[in-house]
Amino acid sequence: MTARTVTLPAFRRAAWHASADTLRLPGPPAELALVPEVVAAADRRWWEAEAFARDAQFRPADRRKLLAEALDLFADGTVTIGDSLVQGPTEFRAAMWATAGVPAALVDRWCTLLREALPEAGVPDGALSLVSLPGNTFSCLESVLSEAARSAAVWVRPSRREPWSAARLVAALLAVGWPAWRLGLYPSQRRTLRGLIRLTDRQIVYGGRGLAASVRGAPHLTVHGPGRGCALVPPGTVPSEAVAWLLPLVAGDGGRFCTNVRTVVCPGPGADALATTLAEALDALPTDPAAPWPLTACRAPGEAERAAWGVRERLRPGDRLLTRRPPTTRTGAGDVDVYALPALALLVSDDPGHPLVGHEVPFPFAAVVPTSPAGAEAIATGSLFVHRPPEGPA
Repeated sequence: MTARTVTLPAFRRAAWHASADTLRLPGPPAELALVPEVVAAADRRWWEAEAFARDAQFRPADRRKLLAEALDLFADGTVTIGDSLVQGPTEFRAAMWATAGVPAALVDRWCTLLREALPEAGVPDGALSLVSLPGNTFSCLESVLSEAARSAAVWVRPSRREPWSAARLVAALLAVGWPAWRLGLYPSQRRTLRGLIRLTDRQIVYGGRGLAASVRGAPHLTVHGPGRGCALVPPGTVPSEAVAWLLPLVAGDGGRFCTNVRTVVCPGPGADALATTLAEALDALPTDPAAPWPLTACRAPGEAERAAWGVRERLRPGDRLLTRRPPTTRTGAGDVDVYALPALALLVSDDPGHPLVGHEVPFPFAAVVPTSPAGAEAIATGSLFVHRPPEGPA
């Protein structure tokens, strides 16, 4: 028997809507309803004509209370997406694993991070906001929470690689009583993003370097691009102690966060020993979804291979890849779970423009760079997140 295809709908004009324009999702048979720009433009006109005719009194304290209730429902409750798609916490975690390769342990952790990010009550304004989400983690739903807390309405553009979390949050907000006209879920093609930016008053956009460069210029646009996280290792650090500190920064959250360390800056004489020890630790990380530092699987065809090859093709003469495992592996029944395995490179040059300095991939990867204090400063200057060891013993 052929499995029924599930359609994940859009939410617009205060109701769930299917679409003639859909996108096939990875995993079990499912498709995502897409909203064309012309439809979004008509919705903006509807919003201007209809929204402010409704009750505009939505106090900050009431918003914060409903956001907290929605987050509880998002993490552990049952919601209805669309007219009939009932999704409990087990089904949500199964969808995250099947579609995005995110194991349940990371879903639980990211739900906790969202609860901790509950925004304080502020002074709301009349803006229609847009949040365009990435596919690497749903912890970025934090921006949806903050915009919901202060905006007249928020439109959410989910990642086409992982739309389930955004749809679930919208459904949870509706279930706890959030006014429907204050919400929108606008899945769309990438080319539609610029149109959504033009149609909204304030925007938060997540994405890689190419996407970030393509959307700059709007007056109220915030772009969260690559973090290029780096770690500064002090001279004389014992390699085993450094690795105890570095391993969670490199491998935590499946290596998917912009805060993950991608470059380890180390005084020249100790770089080889540290790099070898850290590579051994990365090689020991299992693909078991229940492992202490769980890895994420790649669901799109060829995604793992492209990501792993992207590291190797950026190596310069003299650079060495110290991790020993193959670049990718397949596990599970029918080898359906494809992993790009953790990797570590030891670079010869401390050039901050080296293509592996700050290189971001959807799995744990770091480049160890032996350098001088001046070289360390140059690399740190190009990083949004600079990690230093904690005081005292590791």
